[in-house]
Amino acid sequence: MTHPSFTEALNSRPWLLADGATGTNYFQMGLVSGDAPEMWNFEHPERVRDLHKRFIAAGADVILTNSFGGNRHRLKLHNAEGKVREINMAAAKNARAEADAAGRPVYVGGSMGPTGEIFEPVGAFAYADGVAAFEEQARALKEGGADVLWIETMSSEEELRAAVEGASKAGLPIVTTMSFDTNGRTMMGITPAGFGKLADDLAAKPVAIGANCGTGASELVATVMGITAARPDAVVVAKGNCGIPQYHDGHIHYSGTPELMADYARIALDAGARIIGGCCGTSPEHLAAMRKSLEGYTKGAKPTIEFVEQKLGAVSELAHGVDTAAAGAARRERRRT
Repeated sequence: MTHPSFTEALNSRPWLLADGATGTNYFQMGLVSGDAPEMWNFEHPERVRDLHKRFIAAGADVILTNSFGGNRHRLKLHNAEGKVREINMAAAKNARAEADAAGRPVYVGGSMGPTGEIFEPVGAFAYADGVAAFEEQARALKEGGADVLWIETMSSEEELRAAVEGASKAGLPIVTTMSFDTNGRTMMGITPAGFGKLADDLAAKPVAIGANCGTGASELVATVMGITAARPDAVVVAKGNCGIPQYHDGHIHYSGTPELMADYARIALDAGARIIGGCCGTSPEHLAAMRKSLEGYTKGAKPTIEFVEQKLGAVSELAHGVDTAAAGAARRERRRT
């Protein structure tokens, strides 16, 4: 059966539903903290495929491969840096098999996370080494059957640029998201609006940009609003955590209910997102509620920040238009002059 390409689906459909969490669901399936989930592509491929299958059954249009830490620098922590091609090909093939068995268009996103290194000029990691690592991973994901390369959870401009430049050499469409968690900024200080502008100046133009992970559904929606304000032309991704992480009985649990994630899905669509999914804590049950909430829903007016807080929870001061980091920098500059 021939399906429209990923970019054709983006251009013709009002929204696509991406999947939920990988790692937090694997912990429920037996993954031990500290182990590399990417090794499950060989050790427990039936578990990897089962999670893909359950997300597809819940309504996912896009499933991400089990390859988030599949670059050589992350794999080095597990003495597996020499298995980049093998691991990423296996991850893509596991996802591809379930996508092809779905009986409807389901797209495989080749997940590419950070290297874990600090890039120059802040750190010592060379930009060219980053490009090479991402290119190596991207080519293997394409070889395994990915439809799109999904660069996610980025925090620095230098690593984002390296990831997009490296991934572009594989010749697939690229989606890229950053994680905003420190007063509405990435760990390296980039704002949603700043990311929107930065994404227009990359080595290759992504087909979609957005946010994932972060501090919860409310801040994720606020981030979408910041990106769309800076780049109203962009196709935007919202892949937020399932509520707020809480520590109970030695384990991390996420506070979001299926009802909250259903509200989040509709509000994210109204805020301007076109690809909507979940990140940490989002189970197939949460995703099914999100799918149901979007089916038959007509996009409404853009929400206010106050409405987002009322329905989903508190947001950062930056989302309210108060940039405390910039104000602090200005005060320090005045003291020096």
